Amino acid sequence: MRAALVELRAEGLVDIEANRGALVRRIGLEEAIEIAEARKVLEALMAARAASNQDSAAKERLLEIVDEMRDSVAAGDNARYSELNRLLHGRIWEISRHRVAKDLVANLRDRSAHHQFRLAVMPGRSEESLQQHVAIVDAIVAGDAPGAEHAMRDHLESVIEVLSRWSEMEVIV
Repeated sequence: MRAALVELRAEGLVDIEANRGALVRRIGLEEAIEIAEARKVLEALMAARAASNQDSAAKERLLEIVDEMRDSVAAGDNARYSELNRLLHGRIWEISRHRVAKDLVANLRDRSAHHQFRLAVMPGRSEESLQQHVAIVDAIVAGDAPGAEHAMRDHLESVIEVLSRWSEMEVIV
């Protein structure tokens, strides 16, 4: 148990306080923005690598996930959309075959899970995000590495913009 807590602390997921125990670490918006900035660079790299991959079956699965995302947006099912969003990004990481970037981004994503959920349930965000995901997947399927990299950067930049607006609102309130 102690080793597991030490590992979770090293990953930035828990804080350990003397005489209090371990607490799940909640990150603030400023750190969430920094995480999204780091993810933007790493995930853009992975999107470009995924586009260069010749595995047409894996790319076809990305198109299927996007179709499911469309259905969830049409149904107003934000929880399902959030789940599919996570699945889509994970598949892109796998297709990229960049183990180091995948491990780094997985850790970053786990650290900012609370803010990702807030994004998923924000009115209108799923529709906006869906169009960005379509652009990413279309570029990957077409084998357009620069286009996939650019589309992923745009997507994560929009996440940063939303987080920044929230941060500004918290300062005002």
